[in-house]
Formats: sequence, structure tokens, C-alpha cells
Amino acid sequence: MEIHDEFVPEETFGACLDVLPQVCVELLLADDDGMLVARRTNEPAKGTYFWPGGRLYKGERLADAAHRVGREELAIAVELGDRFGVYSHFWDRSSVAGADSRHTVNVVFHARRRDPGADIVLDDQHDDYRFVDEPDADCHAYVHEYFEALSL
Repeated sequence: MEIHDEFVPEETFGACLDVLPQVCVELLLADDDGMLVARRTNEPAKGTYFWPGGRLYKGERLADAAHRVGREELAIAVELGDRFGVYSHFWDRSSVAGADSRHTVNVVFHARRRDPGADIVLDDQHDDYRFVDEPDADCHAYVHEYFEALSL
């Protein structure tokens, strides 16, 4: 199947988000300093540290989407580990016109940098990143939830 990554007009996308969950892929990118979290510049979760991730395109395989997230959001190639899990996130706000809220279904992968020395360069959805061993008050509640699951 062909991958459909073309632009969807905001009104159309918002109408979809208003009535349907959105499938997303997230990366739990680990290195010797902990797990990478990046501060979001847009909704949902604007201003908080969250996992890198994004929507799945129609026709795109989950692992391919995870690799794309590494390239597009962090400017690195990633090696994927296992699937950490699948989570549902419920957002009270959205930056998309026509959608007052958002429900995402998040497929989460463990990952590492293919080249451990590769510099991370953030896209325009993020303005800072750090590696953490445990989440702090600047991390979104869903980051805390994942760390609790990691501890089990």
C-alpha cells in the first residue's frame, strides 16, 4: 500500500480528530544518561517535556513511523528495540481547528541512537531536550505513567 503523507487541510483533519482516535508512534530513546524527553512548543502538552512521537500515516508500518520520528523530530537514525506497549492518551485541548480535544492511541517503542555520538537536532515542535532517569515536575503526566510501567 502506498503511504499517504500528504497535507490534510486543517479543517478536514480537525473534523476527523473531533470524532476519531488518532494513531501515533512514540520513542523511548535511551542512552547512558537516561531517557530522552523534549519540551513541546505546540498542543497537546505544550510547554511540558514529552516523548518524541507523531501520527502514523495511512499505509505506513509502525516501525517505519518510529524511524521517521527519529529522523524528523531528532535528526538521528534509531535502532528499535521491543514495543514497550500501547497507551491511550486523552487531551483536553488541540491545536487543530475543529477539534476541541484529542484522543490518541500510542504505540511505544524502545529505541537507541544508531550512532551513539550523533548530535540530536530538534524540529520546530520542540525547543529543548534532556535525558532523565526519572521524570520531574516539568514532565507531562503521561511521561510519569510510562516511568511507572518501566519500574515494574
